[in-house]
Amino acid sequence: MNAPAPADGARLIYLMGASGSGKDTLLRLLRACLRGGEPVLVAHRYITRDSGDSEDALRLTDEEFLRRAALGCFALRWRSHGLHYGIGIEIDAWLSRGAAVIVNGSRAHLEQAHARYPALTAVEVAVDPAVLARRLAGRGRESAEQIAQRLSRATQAFPVPPGCRPLRIDNDGAPETAAAALLDIARAKLRPVVAWREQA
Repeated sequence: MNAPAPADGARLIYLMGASGSGKDTLLRLLRACLRGGEPVLVAHRYITRDSGDSEDALRLTDEEFLRRAALGCFALRWRSHGLHYGIGIEIDAWLSRGAAVIVNGSRAHLEQAHARYPALTAVEVAVDPAVLARRLAGRGRESAEQIAQRLSRATQAFPVPPGCRPLRIDNDGAPETAAAALLDIARAKLRPVVAWREQA
């Protein structure tokens, strides 16, 4: 089911990328660059694990997550690596007020997200596999076997629905460069910069 129609100028930016690609870092840097009163909002995620200090997320137990899902409290939700992830329906209120809303989504869930928000702007954060391996190992969250599984998934193609042309942000270098490109996309000022390009 589609979400309520957003106000003029409102945009949903659906950010995706492999675990360890740096999405949370980019979102943190983007927030620090926002000007006062600028209508760009980053939605937090609800996750059934401890998110720590590295990401903007709220932890829920499995029971609480499913209770909220049954009540229709999530605009988007998915399951990955044995965990539940959700984006709250508050984003519909933000869009109705003309905000540009950025959500930290899942590549595997893009089709469902596009079905609910057909006008969304999909943005993939891409990282070289060697860089991704170092980042995953450095955060100490997964075992070697889990890291290998995530690296394997990172190189797999994901379904892109008709009418959706994802943009791509390369995040191999300074994260400030990639964050600035993401902010340009959120502001809909897509000036030519080398950090992002439209997917072929």
